[in-house]
Amino acid sequence: MSEREGLTLERSSPLPARARRAPPAQDLPAARAWLALSLGTLLLAGLTAVLLVVGRLLPLLGVTSGGGFFRRCLVVHVDLALVVWFYAFLAGLVALLPCRRPAAGLSRAGAGVAALGVLLLLVGMFNPDAAPILCNYVPVLDHPLHLVALGAIALGTVLALADGRLLPGREAPAGQVPVPPAARVGLRAAGVAVLLALATLVAAVAATPDGFLPDARWELVFWGPGHILQAASACAMAAAWILLLTAALGEAPVGRGAASALFAVLVAPLLAGPLLAARGPADIVSHTGFTSLMRWGIAPALLVLLVLCARAVARARRDGRLSGLLADARVAGFVASASLTVLGMCLGAAISGSNTVIPAHYHASVGGVTASFMALTYLLLEPLGAPIPARLRPLTRWQPLVYGAGQVVFAIGFAFSGLYGLARKAYGAEQVVRTTSETVGLAVMGLGGLVAVAGGALFVTIVGAAWRARAADPAQEEVVA
Repeated sequence: MSEREGLTLERSSPLPARARRAPPAQDLPAARAWLALSLGTLLLAGLTAVLLVVGRLLPLLGVTSGGGFFRRCLVVHVDLALVVWFYAFLAGLVALLPCRRPAAGLSRAGAGVAALGVLLLLVGMFNPDAAPILCNYVPVLDHPLHLVALGAIALGTVLALADGRLLPGREAPAGQVPVPPAARVGLRAAGVAVLLALATLVAAVAATPDGFLPDARWELVFWGPGHILQAASACAMAAAWILLLTAALGEAPVGRGAASALFAVLVAPLLAGPLLAARGPADIVSHTGFTSLMRWGIAPALLVLLVLCARAVARARRDGRLSGLLADARVAGFVASASLTVLGMCLGAAISGSNTVIPAHYHASVGGVTASFMALTYLLLEPLGAPIPARLRPLTRWQPLVYGAGQVVFAIGFAFSGLYGLARKAYGAEQVVRTTSETVGLAVMGLGGLVAVAGGALFVTIVGAAWRARAADPAQEEVVA
């Protein structure tokens, strides 16, 4: 397949009769199942985010309340927004990798297992006996039900990645949904990184001795895997950038060879993850090693790709192939994602102490991944049989920008409060707002959070309308079955 191939937002012409069946190289039913799960999860994460914003703003309204529910809500929100949404979406993208001799049915079975895990997560949020442990990367509720939920999500993801599509030797020439060669490399790199994170988790659990209190135990267990999952998210976001810009510009912003080198730089250091975890989570080499993997292993390669993408956009504008940065939904999504990514890197460099600069950093970084996935969703809906209604198509250009702007304001407000000492992971009566600067930062954070939620709600509205259009048109099912 040529690297100039890409997806478009335009409604495609009817397929000829002989092409009405999707090529066996791609598992479109599995892609639809994982996409539906990821989008439903994002909606749930948005609803829990509203509760968290309310919990932060209650002291400003003179209302105090216990923080137990908000802490359980925070655990579930992070698990939905940082674990299920990201890796369910990635599983859907992996199902689109054209593959010879895939293991049929594994990915679809995985989607069902992961959906059960999401249901169990929600049930656990309302269990007062489930103690919230706000450890970094993958917070948990210290209750068997929550651990079973996380296990089901992990198992479902493994099934989705185990059908042979991550093996370059099984790659098929093309499928019904075009995936540029450079993006294929990125998706495989992201899938391998997820599997390495799970292997690191197994090694960390095996190497963690008994005797730790739950808070310390889970913090130590998820320290290594969490750092590797950050690299997996970066790989998936980079692949999304390539898909978006290939569709918008008519050519890939980076060739397969250069992409292979960049993604190798991202993934190769992660091979040390299980070995570091096997030293024991309390080992100083293990602890600092994972920090170094994140600090030096992600930003350099991602910034090089960002420069290559920006150069491709500038060249397209100069050649007249692109009228403006924000005139195309695909480029607007890339701009929103890239801006949040750069902001996240800057805030990460500003971290000093345990305050809200830390969540400001990762909200910007996570927002960059989410913005790229949102924009990419619009490209996937029609090939998967859910065309966006014509009246809503103009909104696809603005939605990533609204979400991105809200996340930028949210992160800046959060960081501003943190620079003046506002503690992280505190809600309701536990949060002590001592200075005017903290109050201003919280107000800005609240405003940005509401704008970001509005952007998320607009995304859900557009996608929901497309999904309803698919359900109302039986012919769509025939075309993509």
